[in-house]
Amino acid sequence: MSPSDTSRFLVAESLDSFPATLKGGIVAIGNFDGLHRGHRAVLGAAMGLGHGTHHPVYAMSFEPHPRSVFNPSSPVFRLTPYAQKLEMLRICGLDGALILPFTRDFAGIEANAFVQDILIGTLGISHAVTGYDFHFGRARQGTPDFLRDAGARHGFGVTIVQREEDEGAEVVSSTRIRDCLAAGDIAQANGLLGYRWFFDAEVRHGDKRGRDLGYPTANLALSEDCPLKQGIYAVKVRIGETWHDGVASHGRRPTFDNGAALFEVHLFDFSGDLYGQTLRVHLVSYLRAEEKFDSAEALTRQMDQDSAEARAALAALRPLSDIDLKLLDFSA
Repeated sequence: MSPSDTSRFLVAESLDSFPATLKGGIVAIGNFDGLHRGHRAVLGAAMGLGHGTHHPVYAMSFEPHPRSVFNPSSPVFRLTPYAQKLEMLRICGLDGALILPFTRDFAGIEANAFVQDILIGTLGISHAVTGYDFHFGRARQGTPDFLRDAGARHGFGVTIVQREEDEGAEVVSSTRIRDCLAAGDIAQANGLLGYRWFFDAEVRHGDKRGRDLGYPTANLALSEDCPLKQGIYAVKVRIGETWHDGVASHGRRPTFDNGAALFEVHLFDFSGDLYGQTLRVHLVSYLRAEEKFDSAEALTRQMDQDSAEARAALAALRPLSDIDLKLLDFSA
């Protein structure tokens, strides 16, 4: 079963379309890019409050990412683009999600108006749950303390979830995870996420050089703002409902043309036409940096070694968390 095939999950993309069945519910508020361990602590607190009650539990989030609205010339790389964020919220077990369009006008709403018009007037919330660093309203007037006071005045509960720290007592954040991807520190990125980071991409035509080397590849293009370090990776790939192990090269092929960056995936023990299909690729481990070789034969010898290392890494794969278990097929 695909992770998206779960129980009924309601999605509203405006206040006007907010479903009546979620009114009076417990809302977890945040951007939730990446749905990392800190975000899931917020969602977990909301779900814990809703357990055993009649209150629905849902997330309120915002699209596009606020940083991309305020600094459009330098948009933030999305760890989980919109569709993936919805999928992750769904498999976390929520009843739904309210995704509000984020614009400069929306950001200019007074904090009091956000509480009275949205949280109370439209949503009729019974409880709000946010992270320690969540702010809302014009000039970020809506601090956690502001929200607590508003809840006390208007009769709804407020829970502020303190920062989630890793094993080294450093805060878990989307920024840290992006930095880890840029450094090729996939183990750290996945540890902070609590699952193996993944992306979806359509297979495109390439120069088919991999076939000549004995390593046919599915060629994928990452988003232009993706900071992922170029190099060789062990990957787990889903095609439809089927899982495959593989090894991937992200880079410019310096041995041959040093061209535009591509993410090229070789699937072990697979044959077939993948052109036009969308693959889901989970990064399991970083094996080495991209290199230039003196000959195709030298490159092939290295690819043999890379494949052996990737197979070993994938054979040792174990779930990082319940959500990792839901996202990946560990029996494949």
